[in-house]
Amino acid sequence: MRTIPPELAARYEEQGWWTRDSLGDLLARGLASAPDTTFRVHSDIRPYSGTFREVELVARRLAKGLQDRGIEPGDVVALQLPNWMEAAAAFWAASLLGTVVVPIVHTYGSREVGHIVDTVRPKAFFGAECFGNLVYDPAVYADVPIVGVVGGSDPHRNFDALLADEPVPTVAQVDPAGPAVVAFTSGTTQVPKGVVHSHRTLGCETRLMAQRFPDDLGPLINAAPIGHFIGMLSALLVPVVEGVSIDITDVWNPGRILNLMTTHGVSLGGGVPYYVTSLIDHPDCTRDHLARLRYLGMGGAPVAAPVAERLTDLGLTVYRSYGSTEHPSMTASHWRAPRSKRLYTDGAPQPGVEIRLTEDGEILSRGPDLCLGYLDEALTSKMFDDDGWYRTGDIGTLDAEGYLTITDRTTDLIIRGGENISALEVEEVLLTVPGVTEAVAVAAPDARLGEHVAAVLRLQPGTTAPSLEDLCVYFADAGLAKQKWPQEVHAVDDFPRSPSGKVQKYKIRESLAER
Repeated sequence: MRTIPPELAARYEEQGWWTRDSLGDLLARGLASAPDTTFRVHSDIRPYSGTFREVELVARRLAKGLQDRGIEPGDVVALQLPNWMEAAAAFWAASLLGTVVVPIVHTYGSREVGHIVDTVRPKAFFGAECFGNLVYDPAVYADVPIVGVVGGSDPHRNFDALLADEPVPTVAQVDPAGPAVVAFTSGTTQVPKGVVHSHRTLGCETRLMAQRFPDDLGPLINAAPIGHFIGMLSALLVPVVEGVSIDITDVWNPGRILNLMTTHGVSLGGGVPYYVTSLIDHPDCTRDHLARLRYLGMGGAPVAAPVAERLTDLGLTVYRSYGSTEHPSMTASHWRAPRSKRLYTDGAPQPGVEIRLTEDGEILSRGPDLCLGYLDEALTSKMFDDDGWYRTGDIGTLDAEGYLTITDRTTDLIIRGGENISALEVEEVLLTVPGVTEAVAVAAPDARLGEHVAAVLRLQPGTTAPSLEDLCVYFADAGLAKQKWPQEVHAVDDFPRSPSGKVQKYKIRESLAER
C-alpha cells in the first residue's frame, strides 16, 4: 500500500474525516435507527419490496452461515450480482463480519471475473445463475471454498442454503485503517486494476456523498450497478446512514424509470449524462417528470457545456463533480453555487481534499477519501508519491476561486501528424449541432497523418446525422483549427458502455480500425 504521511493521518483524524467506525459499524447503526424504511427492487426477474429490518435479517442470517463455515474478519468475499435484494444482503453480511468485499460488475464475463478471482483468491463468492449475458460458470469458481448462487439449482451452491436459522447478533471489530473494499476498474482499460479502500476512506466518502444532496431531493431511484463500488455505496450505504428509502433497478430502461417516478414518487439525483439525456429524450417524458429531475449532480463521465446548458434551459439545476475509483470525491460544485461554476467547471476541492497542478497541468490530489493504493505494487509506486499525492492522469486548470476544470485526459488524445488534439474540445463543438444528444470524438487511422478525428454521434429521435460539410460550418464558427475538424462522421443508436454508463472509447477506436 502507499505511504500515508503521519501528519496527514493525524490531520484527517483531528478534523473528523477518519473515525474508528468500520463499514459494519456504520451499517448496524443506520439500520437500527430506521428499521421500517422501505427497500424496493424494481425488476422483472427478482422484484422485492420490504424494509431495512427484513433485509438486515437476511444479511445477519447469511453472516452467521458464513461464520459457521469459517469466514473470519479480513477474509475476502466477492460478489457479482445485479441490483437485487441479495446483493444488499451479501454486502451487508460481509461488512458486518469485517471481511474485505470485492464487488464485481455483473456484466463482466468469465475472462474478467477469472482474472479478479485469481488475483484476490476469495473465500466466498456470490453470483447469479443467469441475468442477461451473465451465466454462472462453475469452472471460474472451482477453487472458491464457499459459493452462493442466487437462483441456482445446485443445493450445495445455493444462496438460500447459506442462510443460518439464527442471525449473527454483533458486528466484528476490525482496524478501520485496514482494507474494506477492493474495487476493480470498470473495464475501460484492458486489464482491470484492483483499487484498495479502507473503512475510514469509505466512511469519509459516504459522508461526502451525503453532504452533496439537497435536503429536499426526496427518494431516489438508483440504477448504477452495485458491482461498481460507487454504485454499491450510493445504493446500499449512503441511504442507510441517512435513513432514507432504497429503490434500485437492475436494468436501465428510461420508459420504466419515468413510470416509477410517477407511481412511486422517486427521482433521479444525477449520474453520468447518458442517464439524464435518455430520460428527457424519451417520448413519455413530461413536465411533471422534469419537475422531479430538478437537481442533477452530474459526474462519472465528462459533462459537456451544451448538455449542462440544455438541462438548465429546461429548468433543472445542474451541478458537477469530479472523481475516480481511486479518489471518489475530489471536486464538486454545490447546487447553490453560481451558474458559471456549476455548468462550466468540475467544482472546487471537497472538504479535506487538496488539489494541485504540475507544470504540465496534470492534476494531483490527496485527501481523506483517497484509496490505499493498488493490488499491483508497481502501479502504486508509479501513481502515488511519498507525500501522499495521487497522479490522476487528467489535465486541468484552476481558477482564482479554486474551481477545477478538466481540459484533457492524458490517455484521451488524438495525435494527428504529431499534433495533439483534445477529444473533449472537439466534443464540445459537436454537442452544439442541432439533433445531437451525445457525441464522441476518437482517433481513426489515417494512412498519411497516423490519426485523424472521427465524430461518432447519438442523435435525438427523428433526426438525421449531419454531413461533414455541415460540421465544417460549426467548427469554423467555433474557431477551431482545421486539423481539429472531424474527417469522418458516424451515427449510432448507442455507444458501447461500461456498467457505470461511461462510453468505452477504446471499443469505438477498435471498431473504426477494423473498418
